[in-house]
Amino acid sequence: MSEKSAKQNIVVVGGGWAGTIVARELSAKLDASKHNIILINDRPYFIHLIAGARLTVTAEDQLEDKALVPLDKLFHNGNGTFKVGKVVSIAEAAAGKGGEVVLEDGERIPYTALVLATGSAWPGPLQFPEKDADVRSHIGSWRNKYEKANHVVIIGGGAVGLETAGEVKHAFPKKKVTVVHSENLLLNDTYPDKFRKDIERRARLRGIDFILGDKLDVPPEGTIGVTTHNGKQIPDADLVVQAFGSRPNTSFISTLGADVVTQHGTVRVNQYLEVPGHPGVFAAGDIIDWKEQKQAAKANTHAGVVAANVLSFLQGKPLKKAYKGSVEMILIPLGKSGGAGYVDFLWGIILGDWAARLFKAKDLMVSQARAARGY
Repeated sequence: MSEKSAKQNIVVVGGGWAGTIVARELSAKLDASKHNIILINDRPYFIHLIAGARLTVTAEDQLEDKALVPLDKLFHNGNGTFKVGKVVSIAEAAAGKGGEVVLEDGERIPYTALVLATGSAWPGPLQFPEKDADVRSHIGSWRNKYEKANHVVIIGGGAVGLETAGEVKHAFPKKKVTVVHSENLLLNDTYPDKFRKDIERRARLRGIDFILGDKLDVPPEGTIGVTTHNGKQIPDADLVVQAFGSRPNTSFISTLGADVVTQHGTVRVNQYLEVPGHPGVFAAGDIIDWKEQKQAAKANTHAGVVAANVLSFLQGKPLKKAYKGSVEMILIPLGKSGGAGYVDFLWGIILGDWAARLFKAKDLMVSQARAARGY
């Protein structure tokens, strides 16, 4: 086959929220006779992390049967290939001229356009392994820990910590649950004080306790009783869960160039979500260096921008779809019965139990996530 007639590879690295949506959108728009779409992920399925807290706390809804979404139906008309593998480096031929991604086993996969969407790595319950058997063992292990514990202490009063606290209290109403948070108000200053106080009030009504303006180190597993940095003792704490400290999965991306990854581990992008100085290389999702909260809803928007600009790049046209940021909004379920939310629109709108239950708490958007991946 001559070089002129050879198919062009579009490689998407990362099978999380952004990567799967980019791959699916491209599969509907690219000619299979001219292009190969290759999605590479280190796990055999998409993990719907929005359901991660409930998935690891309780077997009640058997979420492992729904929140671990196979990718066999991802591509429209089968126009794409899914490969389980771990990318360890990028070998760019020349700026704008494609290159190869190198896998852990030494395989090299050439690309004409490259999309980086490797997401974040979390500690604790959301630190899912790579192999299916290990993922299921991890889920079972955490469920067992929660079930056996009498007093669960969660370090981190962000969205993950609050959702975890809510799920534990909903599944095990008689257990003690305490959240330790380093700031005097929950979440962070992206959100107004009135909402940060409101979510605390709602959580306390559910029997969740708080230690604010303080820190706690994660003790060795099996430790009974802990003491915070400020000397507050929790003598009966028998399970401490870390719910902060996510970091971008970008270690291999620095092989593309010394200036690609920031000191915070995020990937520099321009308004087209293209990596500056590397035409045809795009990034989306949690890993981009953009001042905004890292959320799946934003990854949806990123994916639309990236897919459109990949098409323009392949056609030799100027990139034209710019990312202009997203409205900050958040919806935090505190178990199945409700929670709270905030939308940074007009004067700032606070949502309560009804909205949280309707839009998220009931099924954690599992059916929506599955539909977006062909199920």
